[in-house]
Amino acid sequence: MSQKVLAFEQKTLTGHITVPGDKSISHRAVMFGSLAEGKTKITNFLAGEDCLSTIAAFQAMGVSIKREDNTVLVESEGVNGLKEPDQPINLGNSGTTARLLMGILAGLPFHFTLYGDDSLSKRPMDRIAHPLREMGAKIDGREHGRLLPIAIRGGQLLPIDFKPNVKSAQVKSGVLLAGLLTDGVTTVEEVTKTRDHTENMLKAFGANINVEGAKVKITGNKNLTGCDIEVPGDISSAAFFLVAAAITEGSHVTIENVGLNPTRTGIIDVLNMMDVSIDVMKKRTIGGEPIGDITVRASKPKATVIEGDIIPRIIDEIPIIALLATQATGQTLIKDAEELRFKETDRIESVVHTLSKLGATITGTKDGMIIEGNTKLHGGVTNSFGDHRIGMMIAVASLLTDEKVELHDDECIAISYPTFFEDLHSLLSN
Repeated sequence: MSQKVLAFEQKTLTGHITVPGDKSISHRAVMFGSLAEGKTKITNFLAGEDCLSTIAAFQAMGVSIKREDNTVLVESEGVNGLKEPDQPINLGNSGTTARLLMGILAGLPFHFTLYGDDSLSKRPMDRIAHPLREMGAKIDGREHGRLLPIAIRGGQLLPIDFKPNVKSAQVKSGVLLAGLLTDGVTTVEEVTKTRDHTENMLKAFGANINVEGAKVKITGNKNLTGCDIEVPGDISSAAFFLVAAAITEGSHVTIENVGLNPTRTGIIDVLNMMDVSIDVMKKRTIGGEPIGDITVRASKPKATVIEGDIIPRIIDEIPIIALLATQATGQTLIKDAEELRFKETDRIESVVHTLSKLGATITGTKDGMIIEGNTKLHGGVTNSFGDHRIGMMIAVASLLTDEKVELHDDECIAISYPTFFEDLHSLLSN
């Protein structure tokens, strides 16, 4: 297991950076390009480990995918050109690959076996397996298909009207992709609208899809056509530097070309709620996705209550928001976030454990955390638990300590942000 000693003499961050391409959009661009006929060119692709797992999965099914740095060219004959892989498919650590891919494979006339690393093998897959079985898919695995490895015997599916009982864009997307391969109309109706990259991008590829608020309808057996996709910067990755600038004295950071999809901008709302100095500039739209530049200055944040419909819009940012709350005035309450227990780690437990070791006063609850502010953090020995977002949270926390912080298993950060430490050092050296 790798380890990194974090000890920074310079604590102030200044300058401009761009963050890697959006992970959610990068995954989907490869998947939809593989299902489409013709060529799909993807620029600013996130070459992180999770997205590379998606590329490998479709290469195993015969799709031509070539990558040069952050540009990916997909050439496919469409759904009918996909082939049965001759080996089980390794999904690595990627829950997005697993759940969306299950929806696609359920509609293909082949047999598939999916497996992943230790972390992914503990994450629940029954939430997508259940609706796929209702559509006619044959799925089995550990604990009756709840856990990987999972075997899928795909084939003819029936459309479904589905109301998810979890707030998960992965589940919604998996069912919509299965619906793409059926005869008829499949409907997914959410209680709270989750990130809508699947809906936006399927339209760009020519799918017959209709969105009415939190209800999405897709008409199946419509051929997709390859197109060019420019991936915006990932706001979930940007969040770590937005918070770092807010809580370190004298900092002033601008992150350029960040995705501003309304289903993903909850971090901006939270920073505003906590009185952080933040500006969004140069708003524009590229490939159906809004983008812009975000500037944050050192601030004196105030505690708040974070709950309800905003939670799906910040589900990946809650670890770094928890760190922000340790520096806010007052007590911050995060609730309605039980979904955190089913991420790369149990993120409620891992955030509470980690920040407590660094001196925070934080208590975990069934669905969130209670965090006391104005807390002086100190150094210590920490572990990312193999979770990239916990690893990056620890790195930002080390900017607040006088002592060194030892981070074990820092390599997992490459899952979503391979150049994280390079960008951190560039902002500290200005």
